[in-house]
Amino acid sequence: MGSIETGKKVLQTEANAILKALNRIDRQFETAVDILFRCRGQIVVTGMGKSGLVGRKIAATLTSTGSPAVFLHPAEAIHGDIGIIHPEDAVLVLSTSGETGEVTRMLDYIKRLGIKLIALVGNPRSTLARQSDVFIDCSVEKEACPIGLVPSASSTLALAVGDALSIALMEKRGFSEEDFRYFHPGGQIGKKLLKVKHLMHRGRQLPIADVAARMKGVIGTINEKKFGVAIVVRDRDRVAGIITDGDLRRLFLKGTDFSKARASSCMTAGPLCISEEKMAVEALKIMEDRAVTSLIVVDDRNRLRGLLHLHDLWRTEMI
Repeated sequence: MGSIETGKKVLQTEANAILKALNRIDRQFETAVDILFRCRGQIVVTGMGKSGLVGRKIAATLTSTGSPAVFLHPAEAIHGDIGIIHPEDAVLVLSTSGETGEVTRMLDYIKRLGIKLIALVGNPRSTLARQSDVFIDCSVEKEACPIGLVPSASSTLALAVGDALSIALMEKRGFSEEDFRYFHPGGQIGKKLLKVKHLMHRGRQLPIADVAARMKGVIGTINEKKFGVAIVVRDRDRVAGIITDGDLRRLFLKGTDFSKARASSCMTAGPLCISEEKMAVEALKIMEDRAVTSLIVVDDRNRLRGLLHLHDLWRTEMI
């Protein structure tokens, strides 16, 4: 069999394992989510070998979606590290056989503490399945390898069920996009989840000019605040227009007398504005499409909230 055929066969076998597990997402799964939701401590994830590697990923996913979790290596646990588990915790164990010695030796300690035990197990008749408060059947008909021994379909299924638990728990907690951004301040995820309100300038930083202000003062504001624009307002915070460096050049070439002119006669009315709740990437697209370097941030009543400059987006390395 060629490599392409082998690759397709492996993917098909693993996909079938996940599809056949759909019917096992039942009340046991719901109970497992409820246990994790009610956990007042941390979720301790454990497993040996490939199950342990999958467990590390599940612990990381739980933690990043609002459910603090830690991975505990079973071999280290039975040599002292089991003390990391506290009565308010919940334990999530992964095991294909359900008879892994290092794992089963932890069970007495967990039971003595009265800790809830959830098992993702490949053998529903195993010791681990019998001793757990809730077990989710992660058995597979066969592994994807030709000798049927290399963890492949079983580890893929365990990972998928772990993701299902994590996301169901995430939804039950009402974990929001804002929460997710808080836990991912760095990297590409953090950049994609930034909102305008996280980057905009506000308060005394803003280059504000009243509609009745004389242009001499407006030019001074533009020069002082260093944004290259002045936001023209009426009634203190209602956005009326904008005056840019480019506007000043064009007005000068037309012969405008800046010593007498007022902001209302020099501004561009109806300037581009954006809500502070919009994603930063949306603001970037508007700036690129309209060839502007600043966006005025307003609320739903056209009241001034802030100013977003292209340089603020550059600093995120979004561009």
